[in-house]
Amino acid sequence: MLNQTEKTIIHNAIRDIHDFPEPGIVFKDITTLLNNADAYGMLMTHLKTRYDQYNLDFIAGIDARGFIFGSALAQMLHVGFVPIRKKGKLPHSTVSESYDLEYGSDEVEMHVDAFRGKKGARVLLIDDLVATGGTAAAAVRLINRSHGECVEACFVLGLNFLEGQKKIEQLTPVYTLIGID
Repeated sequence: MLNQTEKTIIHNAIRDIHDFPEPGIVFKDITTLLNNADAYGMLMTHLKTRYDQYNLDFIAGIDARGFIFGSALAQMLHVGFVPIRKKGKLPHSTVSESYDLEYGSDEVEMHVDAFRGKKGARVLLIDDLVATGGTAAAAVRLINRSHGECVEACFVLGLNFLEGQKKIEQLTPVYTLIGID
């Protein structure tokens, strides 16, 4: 478990960009975490320790920042990595799951053979941030519908005031390192 000092180091390594991508939004920029070897190493060591005993088969990362954490953690745990992307971005046959946006809907996809035919594959879903939870909830449903078992959804940051974690907790346990109120 991360202690408060470690959480503070990781949190302080993430830069706030005000009014991006539009006025009123405070964007959480993880590039400053990624280029801080001590903070990033602390984060990844913690995640490896946490998930070492989960007997995972795969880690699925949500496009695009989930790829960074997910692929590194998959390598550390010696398991496969599965990219979950927006519709139309993967080159092979895919399965998809739609989710609602404030105005309209969107879809996430993964390859039909992402779990290499292993039914009941134990999968960790990871991304940098959970806000409203729509994309992550769709990713969990996609994993489970594809004969995997999403054992947990992991996020570096959680925007607690948007309550997206509650939506995902209806589908799988959620672990968030740093909650932002």
